[in-house]
Amino acid sequence: MKIKGTNLGNWLVLEKWMSPALFAGTTAEDEYYLPTQLSPEVYEARIKIHRSEYITERDFAIMKQIGLNAVRIPIPYFIFGDRPPFIGCIEELDHAFAWAEKYGLKVLIDLHTAPLSQNGFDNGGICGVCKWSQTPEEVDFVLNVLEKLAKRYGQREGLFGIQPINEPITEPMWSAMNIQERYKPVEPELAAGSGPNTLEFLYDFYHRAYDRIRPNIKEDAFVVFHDGFQLKAWKDFFADKSLKNVILDTHQYLMMAEAFGCEQTIAGYEKYIEENFKKNIAEVQSYVDVICGEWCLFNSLAVGRDTKGGQTVLNDVEFEKAAEVSPEEKKKIYTAIGKAQLDAWNAGSGFFYWSYKLLLDTVTTDDWKGWDAWDLGKSFAEGWFPTV
Repeated sequence: MKIKGTNLGNWLVLEKWMSPALFAGTTAEDEYYLPTQLSPEVYEARIKIHRSEYITERDFAIMKQIGLNAVRIPIPYFIFGDRPPFIGCIEELDHAFAWAEKYGLKVLIDLHTAPLSQNGFDNGGICGVCKWSQTPEEVDFVLNVLEKLAKRYGQREGLFGIQPINEPITEPMWSAMNIQERYKPVEPELAAGSGPNTLEFLYDFYHRAYDRIRPNIKEDAFVVFHDGFQLKAWKDFFADKSLKNVILDTHQYLMMAEAFGCEQTIAGYEKYIEENFKKNIAEVQSYVDVICGEWCLFNSLAVGRDTKGGQTVLNDVEFEKAAEVSPEEKKKIYTAIGKAQLDAWNAGSGFFYWSYKLLLDTVTTDDWKGWDAWDLGKSFAEGWFPTV
């Protein structure tokens, strides 16, 4: 089947920009430092209330109504509650499976973070630090988490697959995004020695992860590998015919296209989508199934100013005042590039939108005007998102 899904971002793995109120009263920019600035009681209450309210059964009913058939659920490495002070969330994932199965949705479990981080992003759990792959005991810890997840959910009707690690960064993206400037580390001594993962490490880790997952999941479930931001680097890896039911996941955002020089016009976006996203996915799809596991409608043209590769006020960047973009013009922009992107993902095996929802005031807060396109529910309600 063609995957038509969304991500439950900011539910079990926090991202400050998606729900700033969660970080109120602290200077923390990521999930690692949040519990260091709150009392244990306040931290636990805040997290548990967030998890119980942010995603509920009714959201799965809505996803079904929108026309989706799958959901990608980012989870943290501490999901089993064995890495204090962080609070586990395995019960929430249990509930998500039950809800998904009721409404006929498939679940992709996405291990979104790793100890000491696999990318240095805020969504990797700790800004500016990327040392997980250099720490063998933490690599083993992640492999054990994956095996436990496979044993727990491997035979569930709702299981689509398991993704061993989200967005393990490699050299090209590490340099292009200037990670430790964009995501400044709080503790320089902890961040010392950080650097990108090598493809050699990823090839080895993915084989080891596959060997821990595959024997414990049903035959028609998938092991899904992120491309490390190098979509065309995997032909030799997938030449290994012992790998059964595997998928390559690529994340393609227009904000990154802008950072690489994409013209900020409808025609410019359409041309980039056709010549890069669609062409590359179609090429790789010829030897392995490809999904676009993260994408969205967001772009600078609809915001009314150059967002400098999707940066926000949280990145301490000075922006020019945004031009007013009328509702009619926004709809024109979003529907055109949405159609083009869906066409590109259909050259592969489908997509997961980022993200299902976020909690931002995009009306009365100038800093966030134009950021509502990250919210699939709002985009659908506004008529921006094409019927899937």
